Amino acid sequence: MINKIVNSPAEAVRDIFDGAIVMISGFGEAGSPIELIHALIDLGAKNLTVVSNNTGSGNVGLAALIENRQVKKMICSFPRTANSTVFPDLYRKGEIELELVPQGTLAERIRAGGAGIPAFYTPASVNTPLADGKETRMFNSQLYVMEHAIKADFALVKCKTADRYGNLVYNKTARNFGPIMCTAADITIVQALAIAEPGGIDPENVITPGIFVKRVVEIQHPADESKLVQENRRYPWQ
Repeated sequence: MINKIVNSPAEAVRDIFDGAIVMISGFGEAGSPIELIHALIDLGAKNLTVVSNNTGSGNVGLAALIENRQVKKMICSFPRTANSTVFPDLYRKGEIELELVPQGTLAERIRAGGAGIPAFYTPASVNTPLADGKETRMFNSQLYVMEHAIKADFALVKCKTADRYGNLVYNKTARNFGPIMCTAADITIVQALAIAEPGGIDPENVITPGIFVKRVVEIQHPADESKLVQENRRYPWQ
């Protein structure tokens, strides 16, 4: 019988290699797979290209991965938020690359990657620096910019409930980027708050079918990222 459950975050991320493209879900703590990210820090893979909505907060999670100099390039929409200091500091020093993408365009580039669509046109960045060097085309007297799909080697995703087959149900805003990232990665790794017995998830409620998921690890009590940031905690733990 299919069983995609693994015993630990370390086992789940074991084959992420140097130079990999890694999608990391988020859109708040509901979708931030902090235990998987910390396991990736412990693994030590470097020169990563990370696709995420932002660059993390404080000195934990994604921000800690960046601070540990494991990320070569960020592809994101919000490189600087209220508690984001690590990425802005490194970017100003020229120590990390940035590809800035409007949020809706980022989501569609990822969705397109999962759907097998190589590129699409959008008006979002017309007449802005984000359109520089990109192909444009007129449709119905409206100028559009061509954007390429994004695919990844790995996706690290957080969900509310999973089963042994990899079927997933999300919590609130985790649904914004998690489902599309699952479809656009060669290997999708998921941390779940709970593992349901086979048949324990109503098929009508499944958001991500198990065919898109490679590994699931149960994390019943994930770290509270906001609390860690407020306490000025730093990973690796000090």
